[in-house]
Amino acid sequence: MQSLAFHPNVTFIIGENGTGKSTLLEAIAVALGFNAEGGTKNFRFSTNDSHSSLHEYLRISKSFNTPNDGFFLRAESFYNVASYIDEIDAIKSYGGVSLHEQSHGESFFSLFMNRFSGQGLYILDEPEAALSPMRQLSMLIRMHELAEQGSQFVIATHSPILMAYPESTIYSLTQEGIHESTLEETEHYQTTKLFFENRDRLFHHLFES
Repeated sequence: MQSLAFHPNVTFIIGENGTGKSTLLEAIAVALGFNAEGGTKNFRFSTNDSHSSLHEYLRISKSFNTPNDGFFLRAESFYNVASYIDEIDAIKSYGGVSLHEQSHGESFFSLFMNRFSGQGLYILDEPEAALSPMRQLSMLIRMHELAEQGSQFVIATHSPILMAYPESTIYSLTQEGIHESTLEETEHYQTTKLFFENRDRLFHHLFES
C-alpha cells in the first residue's frame, strides 16, 4: 500500500509490537509539523533527538479544512511534555493542575478533557496504556464529542475497546505490509473474544506441563 486515506473522524493504526506503528505515527506527526517528542506544533524542546527519518519520505495531502488545534501524544515522552508545560506556565489550559502532580492516567485524562477542543487534529500513541477500561469508555465519549465538532484523530492502539468506535477506519500493520481491517478481523478482538469465551480451556492448554 503506497497511500493511506485517513477517516475524517478516527483512524486507528494497529499491529504487534515491533511492526512499526509508533514509528509511522511519529513520522506522520513530524511531517505535519509537530514536535517529535509530543505536544502542540508550538512546543520547541528536545531531550532525546532519536526520531526516525521516515517523515522525510512521506507526502501529506491535506484537505481544505485547516485544523484550529492539534496535539501529538506519546506515552514514552509524556513526562518531558508535562515538564515543558510547567516550564512555559501553561497549566491553565490543562485543567489548572500540573500534570506531574497527577497520576499517569489522571494526567492523560485531564489533557484529553481540558486541552483538546473542536476542529482539532489529535495524534495519539497507545493512549490506553494510561487508562482503565472504564476510562477508555469515557475517552470514547469525549472523542465522539470532539469528532462531532470537526476534530480528527489518528490513534495507534492495542485496545479493542477503542477500536470499536463506529465512525472509524482501522489499518493493520504486519510483516507483509499495511491493510485495512474490520474490528472483528483484528487479532486483538479475536484473541480477547476467544479468551473470555474459552477461559478455562485456554488456561488448561497454556499451563499444562
